[in-house]
Amino acid sequence: MRIATYNTELSRKGPGLLLRDILSGKDEQVAAVVQVIVRADPDIVLLQGIDYDHGGVTLAALAGALSRAGADYPFRFALRPNSGQRTGLDHDGDGHTDGARDAQGFGRYPGQGGMALLSRYPVETGGVRDFSGLLWADLPGAELPRADGTLFPGAALYAVQRLSSVGHWDVPVRVGERTLHLLAFHATPPVFDGPEDRNGLRNRDELRLWARYLEGALPGPPPPGRGFVVLGDANLDPADGDGRSAAMAAFLSDPRLHDPLPRSAGGAAAANAAHQGDPALDTADWDDAGPGNLRVDYVLPSADLTVAGAGVFWPAPGAEGHEAALAASRHRLVWVDLAPGG
Repeated sequence: MRIATYNTELSRKGPGLLLRDILSGKDEQVAAVVQVIVRADPDIVLLQGIDYDHGGVTLAALAGALSRAGADYPFRFALRPNSGQRTGLDHDGDGHTDGARDAQGFGRYPGQGGMALLSRYPVETGGVRDFSGLLWADLPGAELPRADGTLFPGAALYAVQRLSSVGHWDVPVRVGERTLHLLAFHATPPVFDGPEDRNGLRNRDELRLWARYLEGALPGPPPPGRGFVVLGDANLDPADGDGRSAAMAAFLSDPRLHDPLPRSAGGAAAANAAHQGDPALDTADWDDAGPGNLRVDYVLPSADLTVAGAGVFWPAPGAEGHEAALAASRHRLVWVDLAPGG
């Protein structure tokens, strides 16, 4: 069984525009995303950067495009993301309350840049646990941003500020006689802030949410002790780039998890000379004048599961699929194969 995560970056600047582009059949980015998914052929794929609508029309249209290309996903799941949900408060300290950053998560409109799950296995929707409403201040051990010794930009914000910039879900999927729990998330980039490091601290705590959940420190039923996969876009590299890399390195070394170290020839060929990490592990192709290429997208099975293979869909230059990977998104699809029964 192949499980994947993929930040498609398909999000558009207005509601309905992504649906328009999918239905047109002429959008080059949509076509490239479809090609990447079809080539990688995951059985389950968590998508980020796909705009949400209440009826699931956009996700259904994408699934239809995939089906026509030869990849059928009869089971689909999405929840309303935090992105774009306005609070009427100033979130970034610029004195305004109506910007894209003045929402529970960055977004020009509600639902921009959401998450969605496509699966060939049934999703047990009645067992889904959604942690997206958890207040940042309520995370055990949360570190909130401060400036001059006081909460930034003001204490009132943290009475409503959710931790998840997009979402955190525990989604059970039925695989034969077993249930596999998918711990899905998309964290905020740890940049675009000031010395208070609001986004850097939030990014780290979005990762910490899963550690606290696995420890049983969050309210509600106990977490799955085995048979789970943490997957999504953490926007955090364990060695390079902005952000609090030590948190990612610590999470990857958690004995409850297995890091399959997925690699690609394309990542190795696009190495950044100044980086410390192995470029073959990179999953995002950013401008070298900025952060450069980083490892930020992850599929991390629980330690009890048997990994049969792993990789990043980033073919070497000139190889089949290379141009599609570049045209689709700055992120690359990351996949892990789990052995049957293990």
